[in-house]
Amino acid sequence: MRLYFKPGACSLSSRITLIELDLPFEAIQVDTEAGTTATGADYRAINPKGYVPALEIEPGTVITENPAILQYLADRAPAAGLAPAPGTIDRVRLQEWLNFTSSELHKAFGPWFSGRVLGGEDKARAEATLARRIGDVERGLADGRAFVLGERFTVADAYLFVVLNWTGFIGVDLTRWPRVADYVARVAARPAVRRAMAAEGLLASEAAQ
Repeated sequence: MRLYFKPGACSLSSRITLIELDLPFEAIQVDTEAGTTATGADYRAINPKGYVPALEIEPGTVITENPAILQYLADRAPAAGLAPAPGTIDRVRLQEWLNFTSSELHKAFGPWFSGRVLGGEDKARAEATLARRIGDVERGLADGRAFVLGERFTVADAYLFVVLNWTGFIGVDLTRWPRVADYVARVAARPAVRRAMAAEGLLASEAAQ
């Protein structure tokens, strides 16, 4: 398999999942602005949408959209338990978290990654929206669960962690949400997460995978 990624982007959650499952893959970095891969290929010929991640599972067969990729990977190795069985209410809960992360939390970071200076009323609105969505996660963890579906790490945690971790890049202090702060630290300590982050230059002291 080939994972097309951008360092620190949401594609990091696919890398985390691949490492958690010990699945062999080739990682190819993408310059999404230029629309090219590190090998010089036209990325839009691989994924016409132009963004990451994309997972090529065999020549000519490419999956896009993070929730779809993560569930595909989890279902490749069901015994690992990174996703509940299809057709169960727990699988629906997994999809709820994946969709929330993709459509609400991820989107709330958009103003900081728009390429323009964020200030004044625009910044205040963006901060309020982001705080509301992080608050949703805080409430989801309010019963003391270790991960979003309970006591087992799933692909929903891989994605949620990557997006929440962006707070460190934009200067948002998670201590306002203590359960979220603890959750991010807990996921960050997983060996597969550290290996994935090191591979993308986010943990320079770790050995890359």
